Amino acid sequence: MKTKKSLMRKAHFLGTKIRNLRKRNRLTMEDLSARCIKLDPESAPSVSYLSMIERGKRVPSEEVLALIASIFQKDIDWFLDDVPEEDAITPNKGTKGGINGMALEPNFLFSKDILQIAIPEMLSQTGTTGRQFAHLLIRAHQEHNQNHFPDLERAAEDVGLKRLPLSLDDIVAITKNMGLQIKWFHKTPQAALDGVGIDTQSVVTSFFDPPNQININQLMRSQPHRLKYDLAVHIGHCVLHDKDGLRNVLVAGRNEISPLQDPTVQSQSSNVAPHDILHAWRDFECSFFAGALLCPKVPFRQLLDRNGYEINSGQIAGVSESVAMRRMTAVSPYPHWHYFDAYAPGKLKAVYRGNGIPLPWGNMRLVQDPCQHWAVFRMINAPLEGTSSQISILNVGDEPRIYSCESVKVQDFAGNKHVLCAGIDLNPAINAQGRDALSLANDLKQVCVKNGGSSAIPKAIKSDLMSIAKILNINWVERGIDNEARLICSRGAVCPRTPSCYQ
Repeated sequence: MKTKKSLMRKAHFLGTKIRNLRKRNRLTMEDLSARCIKLDPESAPSVSYLSMIERGKRVPSEEVLALIASIFQKDIDWFLDDVPEEDAITPNKGTKGGINGMALEPNFLFSKDILQIAIPEMLSQTGTTGRQFAHLLIRAHQEHNQNHFPDLERAAEDVGLKRLPLSLDDIVAITKNMGLQIKWFHKTPQAALDGVGIDTQSVVTSFFDPPNQININQLMRSQPHRLKYDLAVHIGHCVLHDKDGLRNVLVAGRNEISPLQDPTVQSQSSNVAPHDILHAWRDFECSFFAGALLCPKVPFRQLLDRNGYEINSGQIAGVSESVAMRRMTAVSPYPHWHYFDAYAPGKLKAVYRGNGIPLPWGNMRLVQDPCQHWAVFRMINAPLEGTSSQISILNVGDEPRIYSCESVKVQDFAGNKHVLCAGIDLNPAINAQGRDALSLANDLKQVCVKNGGSSAIPKAIKSDLMSIAKILNINWVERGIDNEARLICSRGAVCPRTPSCYQ
């Protein structure tokens, strides 16, 4: 019979394992408690009780331990093992940022003076404007920080008070409380069009006239989700930039336009001017603020968790699929996300790559040999409506990685169909559970190569991936596992299929 001392020692090791499993999967104690409630409300432990378990102050009941074991896909015996030193309970601190850096040697070539000479020349040769390059800089900053911008989150929470959902009446009330006036227009004034570069596939949805007037396209009355987002962006411009003199123009459509454009400034030069950086940064700030206002971090994360990260969770929050999918990348405890907003024939209007996934095509130029097996390509070119889940194997460098994504075909305000895609890198999740992700990915890759590029996932691999999907609590990962896995490549020239798609 064990002594009280040995039981407490056992509880300490058990608590350490639970804590480190929780941290490996980037869950807070509130998240873990919510997961337990989702499975069994009667037996679920409170946050304070979980804290005592993790600190070794309490030994969980058999029911509670079974709940936690189910969430992390472990046998109960694993938690009751008295051995404290093993890889499986070592926290995985990892490295911040989704894109690995590179050594800049010889470093004298990367001096500030030489870069200032070389960058404009590079932009000129590639046909890239200074504003486009500025947006790339902002995106790189966003990916490096893995979408964590607490100052912008707090600013939005101060305005919206973390309410979810916010109705259109709530948003209108916020604008009025800020001393802003809403005016509707039928035809976009020429002053708002000057310098913006509108084409026939784009529509001005709203614009801000200093000092306090928000002008809304009359057609937006039938688009409450888009209307809420536009108002939230303008609120962000007023809160973050103190209603300054920039004419804030929002556009729906295929062309790539900065929402913060001063019509007096023509920015087609390859030089990166200070106003290019300013406009790109404000574009990002207002967009992020709008998402945080409409989908505050903690409530939206809890909503996603309850609904298994389904894209239609956005309907409950009263936002579009685009806002819901972009906010997933910011609020999820799992950091290895990507997001694409794609138009045919090969234009990425929005990109986020917190996991460093290579781009299937460029957003500054069209790629001549894009891989047609990316889910986002297949949905653009197919009549398929609704959502589509896919497991993909892609070589990054010389290493195969397993990705899972959910894509949805939607239509923008200007009537253009496009595809939204949110996805995750599964390799870190596989490694976090003590499995060899590279070996698993390579095995799945070989099966797909043997079957001409796509294959049903073998039973053993499927079991491992299903376990990971349940830990992540993302329903569309499970749906993707039930479909065929597909080989994809970053460019046709490196097609892994036999025979190659591009021979």
